[in-house]
Amino acid sequence: MTESSETPGLTPAPLVRCVTARNPSPMTLAGTNTYVLFAEDADAAVVLDPGPAEDAEGHLERVRQAAEGRRIELILVSHRHADHTGGIDAFHAGTGAPVRAADPSHCRGGGLPLTPDEEIVRAGVRIRAWHTPGHTSDSYSFAVPESGPHGAVLTGDTILGAGTTMLDHPDGTLTDYLASLARLQAAGPLTALPAHGPVPAPLDVIARDYIDHREGRLFQLRRALDGMDPARAATVTPSELVGVIYPEVTGQVARVAEQVLAAHLAYLRRG
Repeated sequence: MTESSETPGLTPAPLVRCVTARNPSPMTLAGTNTYVLFAEDADAAVVLDPGPAEDAEGHLERVRQAAEGRRIELILVSHRHADHTGGIDAFHAGTGAPVRAADPSHCRGGGLPLTPDEEIVRAGVRIRAWHTPGHTSDSYSFAVPESGPHGAVLTGDTILGAGTTMLDHPDGTLTDYLASLARLQAAGPLTALPAHGPVPAPLDVIARDYIDHREGRLFQLRRALDGMDPARAATVTPSELVGVIYPEVTGQVARVAEQVLAAHLAYLRRG
């Protein structure tokens, strides 16, 4: 994604390239999207999300090709899940670039943990780190305001390119997630660049759709609980509710649905 026009005194709009890791699955869709960011006249690039440990060296080579000969000077991580962090060591060893994440255990090479709303300027690109917990407590999105006519936000797993994301309860909470979605909606019609899947609707539209989806699940859950004896409703478990709220899901997806329901049930029980 590029914007060719330049305004005197402003940094040219950065280029954003996407390289999808070869780890397709029901949970990762086509695979984990690694993003490469750089200003056109820069000699360096920033990488977001190294991807999984499997084929990390091959994935790094494809990322280097997307950087078009630029050295990789910084590696950012959106959150702790292994399909985003598994390639950290291979990328750090292969580039020498520091790695920055919210969790200090994922930082490498002197990279400091991310802090909410900090501004990072590397490779001629201005990046704003937004703490957007909910999918996990350490989830970050990265705003690139000069990219494209309205700017872009790399959303990690907070917003996906297809379907909706899971909440890794109890680490991820629905309270946090709804607040993060409200923040993204308020950011306006930026381009959403997700960690899985294609580019969805503009950020404010897709964030509103996600909020509506969660509110719909809460309505379903309230209705199911209201149909139970009060003592039963107070003790029913997420696993017992999966078949009621998600009758169509099985296997791994059913286990994920159970986590999501746990987050919604905790939200309702806290009032």
